[in-house]
Amino acid sequence: MPVDRLRNFLEENHVKFVTLSHSPAFTAQEIAASAHVPGKELIKTVMVKLDGKMAMAVIPAPDKVSANRLREATGAKEVELASEKEFADLFPCCEVGAMPPFGNLWGVDVYADTHLREDEVIMFNAGTHTELVRMTYADFERLVHPVVTTLTTRN
Repeated sequence: MPVDRLRNFLEENHVKFVTLSHSPAFTAQEIAASAHVPGKELIKTVMVKLDGKMAMAVIPAPDKVSANRLREATGAKEVELASEKEFADLFPCCEVGAMPPFGNLWGVDVYADTHLREDEVIMFNAGTHTELVRMTYADFERLVHPVVTTLTTRN
């Protein structure tokens, strides 16, 4: 796993996890197909700017972030998607767009969608476009302490 910081953090906190390698994939659908995993277990990290401050919105892979819901949840006046150029330097050990949802390791606030709690197991990019981490959602929430709220338009 190229993100040794994440691996060490998980091991230090006695988290059971598995890494899965797959052929290069960039979209959630491509990743699920390439890794032969259920798309509903895959989560994605969407980088957003809340009143100009970078944050992570962590949502189920098939869903889309709702700017209105994020605005309501955070109290931010201005919510916008961040461009890869704007956040690439925040995660120097990760391939752009493949950062894991552990913003706490990089000083970035994390907001997690309530729907993530529906699945016992989650999978996410491990810092590359060829590797996933599989672990329990409960361990993710325990370690990251995200603000859990409704971030998508799904009811």
